[in-house]
Amino acid sequence: MSALSTSTAPTAQSNLSEWLDYIYQIHVSAIDMGLSRVTPVAQKLGIASRAKNDAYVFTVAGTNGKGSTTATIAAMCEAAGYKTALYQSPHLIDFNERVRINGQMVSDAELIAAFAAVDVARAECDVTLSFFEMTTLAAFLIFAEAKCDVWVLEVGLGGRLDVVNIIDPDLAVITNIGIDHVDWLGDNVESIGAEKAGILRDGIPLIYGSEKMPNSVQARIDAHQSTAYQAGRDYSFEEIDEDTWQYSSSSVTLRLPRPSLSLINTTNALSAVLASPLTVSTDAIEQALRTVRLAGRFDNRTLAGRNWVFDVAHNEEGVGFLLAQLVPKWQAYSASKPNARMHLLFSMLVDKDVNKVVTSLKASGLPIASWYVAPIDHPRAADMPHMLEALTKQVDSEKVHTFNDLPEATDAIIHDSHADDLLVACGSFHTIAEALSALTADVPTSTSPAV
Repeated sequence: MSALSTSTAPTAQSNLSEWLDYIYQIHVSAIDMGLSRVTPVAQKLGIASRAKNDAYVFTVAGTNGKGSTTATIAAMCEAAGYKTALYQSPHLIDFNERVRINGQMVSDAELIAAFAAVDVARAECDVTLSFFEMTTLAAFLIFAEAKCDVWVLEVGLGGRLDVVNIIDPDLAVITNIGIDHVDWLGDNVESIGAEKAGILRDGIPLIYGSEKMPNSVQARIDAHQSTAYQAGRDYSFEEIDEDTWQYSSSSVTLRLPRPSLSLINTTNALSAVLASPLTVSTDAIEQALRTVRLAGRFDNRTLAGRNWVFDVAHNEEGVGFLLAQLVPKWQAYSASKPNARMHLLFSMLVDKDVNKVVTSLKASGLPIASWYVAPIDHPRAADMPHMLEALTKQVDSEKVHTFNDLPEATDAIIHDSHADDLLVACGSFHTIAEALSALTADVPTSTSPAV
């Protein structure tokens, strides 16, 4: 497609929202897999070579747990004194959440300058770029100009054809492989595994965070002569008590403070750091685990006089991660508050398997007293009939309450609950974003489509 567009590029004086709106409009689709258009733009900007010269790069792919894993790797590197870049997607409310240096979101001005530079480069290359491609290149340009010591990069979709893959990693992580994004990656773990293992390069280490590895991943490991460290085989974790856990591998055993994030993802992140040549002390690891947080990942908050758990779980495996933390939390919570009930704020995208997610939530045995369901404000939102088709098969109809939108459902769940109740929001990044926006008075203005 030609770089010519009916949209006029904003100026340096334009605000971030204007730039994000422009970037969203200049390409035919939000998701456009492949590196043929983005590679010449990246080369013109010199991004890949600058990353290789200045930084150690961790690239993290996988079906679930990428956000927690990247956040934990970055926190450990920061605590060890490295200038650390962290790239994640999507964001919940503020676009700047995607691009951080030493834990701090970069400014609107930095993003605008980077967007302008990428826009000039892609016009000179006579291509258009998708929203994700353009914004990812801008993030990488910021990291390169800041001369960060460490880059921690979360793959957006798949791996082989994702724009993040223009950067050669020094170490790769695949958190796990499940069935997701079937329209782009395939409908079986072998094809999905091949796509995600596309982040491998010759001779680099791979952390594989699941005990089940598709043959396609092993084939890529063999082809690249990579050293693979696999969960359950080369490293493991054990819960000691509510405050302590133990990491074990053939070379080290560490007893560590329990983080707020999943221990599975924390273990994979720690394995990645230990497999790198970076100097990260036990003190730095402990400091990172005490402080690392990630919005929307088993995110406990008190808002509007209610106790909430927000989690972006949007597929069967993601719900499994959520339940591993939610079930013991509910057991302890209900023991201290015997009159407490659990209520669920729920919505999903149409390209996710609503039926499997509902099945997992029901099979957990959690006493969900009521479900508050509304469609997400997004082009790919599952509509109410689609969600009700799955819900009515498994949930008593009197427990399901439907609403026009998530702000209305959020108001209702607060009105119908009591101060001792536990409210859980899950089903999508967009579910959490819209619920938090409804609950938070000060919503940042630099929002954008969370693609």
